[in-house]
Amino acid sequence: MTIRPNAPMPIELRHFMRAGQHPARSVACPHCGAAPHRPCRIPATGRTLDETHPARRSVWAEATACCPDCQVAPGTPCHTDGFPLPDLVHARRFLEAEAMAA
Repeated sequence: MTIRPNAPMPIELRHFMRAGQHPARSVACPHCGAAPHRPCRIPATGRTLDETHPARRSVWAEATACCPDCQVAPGTPCHTDGFPLPDLVHARRFLEAEAMAA
């Protein structure tokens, strides 16, 4: 078997090989504008943060997991009685997304 050091890593493995990073970093942050796979930052000072913004985690959970509470598919916003939740997802959707990432 030949080892090729410059071979591209498949995108499916790249997300799981990023040690110590929250899987939500795979999407852009709507709060601070951080690009995918980049750390969140404070918009006023530009200082990088160790954690991701809650809005970024919500976008990630919405994009990757089905919601057990309102029975919507990935990419569809959560709703309550037919009214969409503004910039929020149900807590069970977070658990579903984290279970899928593990």
